[in-house]
Order: sequence, then structure tokens, then C-alpha cells
Amino acid sequence: MSRRKEKTEDITDFNSLLRKQGYSLAGRHSAVKTCLWLRRSMQDEGACYKAAFYGIKSHRCLQMTPTLMCNQRCLHCWRPTEVDVSMPVEWDSPVEIVGSCIESQRKLISGFGGSALQERWMEGNDPRHVAISLSGEPTLFPHLPELIEEFKRQGLTTFVVSNGTNPKMMERINPSQLYMSLEAPDRETYEKVCGPKSADLWERIGHSLEILREKETRTVIRITLIKDLNMFNHEGYAELIRKAEPDYIEVKAYMHLGFSRKRLPREAMPSHHEVLDFSDKLANLLGYRIADDVEISRVVLISKDGTVSPLV
Repeated sequence: MSRRKEKTEDITDFNSLLRKQGYSLAGRHSAVKTCLWLRRSMQDEGACYKAAFYGIKSHRCLQMTPTLMCNQRCLHCWRPTEVDVSMPVEWDSPVEIVGSCIESQRKLISGFGGSALQERWMEGNDPRHVAISLSGEPTLFPHLPELIEEFKRQGLTTFVVSNGTNPKMMERINPSQLYMSLEAPDRETYEKVCGPKSADLWERIGHSLEILREKETRTVIRITLIKDLNMFNHEGYAELIRKAEPDYIEVKAYMHLGFSRKRLPREAMPSHHEVLDFSDKLANLLGYRIADDVEISRVVLISKDGTVSPLV
């Protein structure tokens, strides 16, 4: 049996798999999923590191994607990247997507009413923040700028997390905070870690880094560290990050979750101490400073002056 078949033999129907994993499909091509921290926040048992860094209320955060398609097959992705997702015959409108996502979120948290704090459960039914980063690559959705504006029109702050492979869309979008993932200090490592489906994606990432530098919205470079794969060449990372001059850098440990367990060993997760050490060396090279860290999530926040301003 081939390695690829071993990875995908249990995936018979992609939509059924998504539902089994807790996704709620919204419209024809979008999806919503609640995270562990939303549930914990509902019960006053903690909050996501984004709450510590940026003031986001986890129980009022809607995590969604406008498309399940992606142009990379990253080893560390917890999603079933071995399964190709086809392009929709027709795209839903941004207004339809926002309405469907809020409705899906309310359905997903409907069962929390008996165990959650009543006030927080009520607030959770009225999300105030959206993370457009759940699955797939959001910049492949052709109406992403309009989607961001529709969320803003309804009073939600917006995070967009992109792999940077669609620079033309990166130029067009202005969420409250724009993330770009940077998982390698060089092309060879990128191709090994991210499995690009097109030969020119590394060049596109370089272009997106330059675009980030000109953005007026808040910008973040996010690095996912994987032991024995991309935790080296601090200067290579620094050289790339200098092109973008982001407001913040998030350095986070790979977590052995979902379908990534079929591709990487548990030992690929770095410790929080290792993430801190990597972050300190990177910050020194850039002239940035460590602003905060959250040990339980194995994540470190770096900023230009060692401080961070709440988003809301």
C-alpha cells in the first residue's frame, strides 16, 4: 500500500469528514468551526493567546473560511491536505457568507447553553471578531475584500491569515490585522515543508512580503516551528522579514494534531523554551523585542518596541 493511500484511505467523503471534525458548512463553499478556547472562555476557564496579545474575547470569536481550497500541502497542517477541493461552480456573495457563518456559529454553540455562563453564551451568539483562517487559503476567494468589508459593516473586527502566495489579493485586502505565514528561511525548506502545488509560489511569497511593508493596516508575520525541519537559519528568516517590516511577529510551535499526525512525529513539536530561544535570536537580528508569550500555546509575540496594543 502506498504512503499516499495510507494517508487518504479513511477519507471517503470530504464534506462528511468536515462535519465529523466539528465543521459547519456555510453556504456552498465556506465553513465555520468553534475552537477549544471558545468553549473554555464560555465557562470562564481561560482564553486563546490572541486574547492575551490583542484583547480578543474568545467566546465572541467566529473562526471561518470562505474557501476550503489551498495551493499548498503543508506537512504541519492539521487539515486533510491530501484531498483536493475543487473550485465551486458559483461563488456565494459576501452578504450570504456572513449571514450563513453567523447562523452556523449560533447553531454550533447552541449546545453550550446549559454549561456556559449565561452572559457569555448570550455574547457568543453575537460575535464581534472573525478569524478568516480556518482552512484552505482565503485569498483564493475572489470576493475577499468585499467579505472583509461586510464583516466590518456588521461590527466585527477581522483577522486574515494568508500563506502569501496570492500577492494581487494581498494588495487589495485591508482587514483589522493581516497575517502572513512564513514557514521557511529559503526555497528548499519551503518546498519540503509546504509542498507548493505551483513552482512560482516562493517568488509570490517574496512579492507579498514587500506588499506587507506598504500596508496601513496592522501586519503580522507568523512562523510555525517544526523540529528538524525549519528551526534553523535565523538570518534567513530575518532577511525575509526585513522586506515586510511587520508590526508583529508570532512564533509558534507546531502542534501534533489532526491529519498532521500522519505526516510528522510527536517529537516534531518544539518546547516553549525552544520557541522562546528561537524568538530571542530572531528578535535580536531584527532589532525587535519580545513583547509577550503564552506557555500553554507555546507561542511568542515579538514587536518593534516590545509592546503590543489591543486590537479592540
